[in-house]
Amino acid sequence: MKNAFAIVTLSGLLTACAVVPQQHSVAADVQAASTPAVEPLLDDEAQAAKQKAEEEARLPKVEMTPVMLDQLLKAEFAFRNGDWQGPYLTVLSLAQQTRDPRLARRAAEMAVAAKQADDTLAAVRLWYRLDPESDEATQYFVGMVVTSEKIAELEPVFEERLREAPAARRGVLMFQVQQLLGRAKDKDAALAMLERLIEPYDKMMEARIVRAQIALVRGDKALARTYAQSALAAKPDAEIALLMLAQVTDDEAQVVAMMEKFLKTYPKANDVRAAYARVLVNRKDYPAARREFESLLKVQPDNAATLYALGILATQTDDAPGAETYFTRFVDVLGRNPNDERDPSRALLILSQLAEERGDLAGALLWLNKVPENTDEQTRFNAQLRRAHLTNKGGDLTAARALLAEVKPTEPARQAQLMAADAQLLRQANQLPEAYAVMEAAAQRFPKNPDLLYDFALLAEKMGKVDVMEAQLREVMAQAPDNHHAYNALGYSLAERNVRLQEAYGLIAKALEMAPDDPFIMDSMGWIHYRMGNLNEAEKFLRRAYGVRKDAEIGIHLGEVLWQKGDKSAAQALWRDARAKDPQNEALRETLTRLGLSL
Repeated sequence: MKNAFAIVTLSGLLTACAVVPQQHSVAADVQAASTPAVEPLLDDEAQAAKQKAEEEARLPKVEMTPVMLDQLLKAEFAFRNGDWQGPYLTVLSLAQQTRDPRLARRAAEMAVAAKQADDTLAAVRLWYRLDPESDEATQYFVGMVVTSEKIAELEPVFEERLREAPAARRGVLMFQVQQLLGRAKDKDAALAMLERLIEPYDKMMEARIVRAQIALVRGDKALARTYAQSALAAKPDAEIALLMLAQVTDDEAQVVAMMEKFLKTYPKANDVRAAYARVLVNRKDYPAARREFESLLKVQPDNAATLYALGILATQTDDAPGAETYFTRFVDVLGRNPNDERDPSRALLILSQLAEERGDLAGALLWLNKVPENTDEQTRFNAQLRRAHLTNKGGDLTAARALLAEVKPTEPARQAQLMAADAQLLRQANQLPEAYAVMEAAAQRFPKNPDLLYDFALLAEKMGKVDVMEAQLREVMAQAPDNHHAYNALGYSLAERNVRLQEAYGLIAKALEMAPDDPFIMDSMGWIHYRMGNLNEAEKFLRRAYGVRKDAEIGIHLGEVLWQKGDKSAAQALWRDARAKDPQNEALRETLTRLGLSL
């Protein structure tokens, strides 16, 4: 479990306006709910003006003498000329003499500019002592001290803030104190202080949540669960209490049941609904998860996180039009919110792929051109590989290879990936010997790159070099024993060639054990059963695979099994569907030729 503490900005503690980023786990949802966004205490001009007047009234009446003026001017000029220590000491000394917090603040600014942490803390501490009622001074003081070795200084500050907070705000403030103390170096001292701070408010639901999180940090999940149940009993409609209870419940089925019950009683509990949807994703119940996210989208039509989740779920359920719609809206929402820190690059790459799949190469390139320049280097690299792929698919191999030549990666892994991409371009252009030469050179240059060796093995099989293919796949297995793709590829190759079937079965079974939900490995298992004459078992695995992913080749295999079992109309329907998805599919052409059939 994650540490239950989260970092929050210092201003969030004292103005109660922290914003929590969305996460993707039940535990993170609990943590996020611990710091709900609330309205600032000073939320209009009248209140701000009143606060400013109060601050000015607290300032000491200091006469600006000629000597003081001369000292300040000399200090400022010296500071601007690059000296910091002399000006800092002058201003700090004047602050101590006059008791004027503005001078202490200026000394702190000088120390910050000079990157002097200890001197900054000294000035900030003086600033706070001179004006303890100032939220700004308190913010800086807390922010500096909480990561120092002297967090005990903070206890009276937090104690006073909690005591004087309006009842409606105290719970939020409690969570924010908890988060700030989570930044402390001495975790045990911070937890002990937090327990003392919340003790007077133990009957509050929020205090019980904090108690539960403290217990969880200490590894006492049973105690954490007791506190979470107590919090929910104190306030049965509290989403944070339900989420906390979910976090400390190990049985996922129980989590699902409690969330369903809660949502039935409180259907507008959107935080719980979002967490419930993510649990359904973890359980691979994608249709149900999609329904929950769609319900959330009705409440917040421009919620970027929900749109992105729906886009991913649509791809998981083979709903390409739906995925395109959601990702397009996601990109549009980010474009209308320039302050949103989410990176649209992954969505743009998916949109490019979706456009390609429906034959719109120009559209696919347009989406790639929208990938931001400031995205991470790996994403820019991937975008350029896709740009080359699309250009080649459009019939211009020379231009496509020129695009790859523009990329100059320094990392060996990317260099290997670049050579594999170049070989793929040649392969797509049906220049197989040239592609093989590129991959052979790449395998010699990067012999410890299992991904590259795997790609080389597949190309070797395509060239009829099955000995090379098997040697490379076995090398992948040796370097990466958990690479289920290698076991599956070799097993499927043996099954396809109808040789060493028992060995093929063992390889595929091992791959399926490592990745039981992979539809392509299910397809391989169905195919080896077909080769071994087990038609019922073959149909079972192939139907399961096709149910997970309606891939053309899986459908072709299932069609052949059904044809041999006598269900010829169902077989022809599957083959027609495969032809509609991929009119040039070699596997379909070979199958129909072998069976002496036509559609």
